[in-house]
Amino acid sequence: MNISNKLCSLLHTTESICVLTGAGISAESGVETFRGSNGLWSKLKPEELANFDAFIRNPDLVWEWYNYRKKIIHDVKPNPAHCALAHLQDLVKDFTLITQNIDNLHIRAGSKNVLELHGNIERSYCISCGKSVTHVEVTLENKVPHCSSCHGIIRPDIVWFGEMLPEGVFEMATDAATRCELFLSIGTSAVVYPAANLPLIARKQGAYVVEINMERTEISNSVDETLLGKAGEILPQLVKMKEEIKG
Repeated sequence: MNISNKLCSLLHTTESICVLTGAGISAESGVETFRGSNGLWSKLKPEELANFDAFIRNPDLVWEWYNYRKKIIHDVKPNPAHCALAHLQDLVKDFTLITQNIDNLHIRAGSKNVLELHGNIERSYCISCGKSVTHVEVTLENKVPHCSSCHGIIRPDIVWFGEMLPEGVFEMATDAATRCELFLSIGTSAVVYPAANLPLIARKQGAYVVEINMERTEISNSVDETLLGKAGEILPQLVKMKEEIKG
């Protein structure tokens, strides 16, 4: 792996790192991405599954889809990239992990205080009273779960198309991007806003921005350094460098 002298120097000195992850990091665990020629959205129309109106029209179909997705995610494990980031949080004083993913793999790997921009597939809530639900049972007989308090329809706690991000989460992400010295953009296509703005915000405020991806993206020409390859191979090496310095 060829990294710049600047990045090597920052790994020696920085105590402030902000990380943004996208679908690419989980693809290495076997979770299909939504974009790309083999992405899930190439097989299914997003508007049929991932917006509130579609859910109200056909909650059976939407819950069938998300139940299928949950089973896939339950069968995969955090990969070396997830684990490396969980370790990195212990090596710097100011560490923020922001993710666009809903698969819960960062938390399963041991990351704490993860800023989930698009929600978490393991959580649900009632659309009538707002009650949070941690365990949802979907069966052939009970295709659409209902709230135990008000009997309202329960939906996945995921940000669908046309919906606002969870209150306060993007503001915390922006604050972290603004104050960090090193910003890592990992496995994201950099086309989904407002998340795609975060690397640019960080660079404008003086952070050194590094992109780690299998291929170049929309922001490749705007970052300081691009490392092409698997995050599961690159991140453990970067974290090992930081660990050796700390040790």
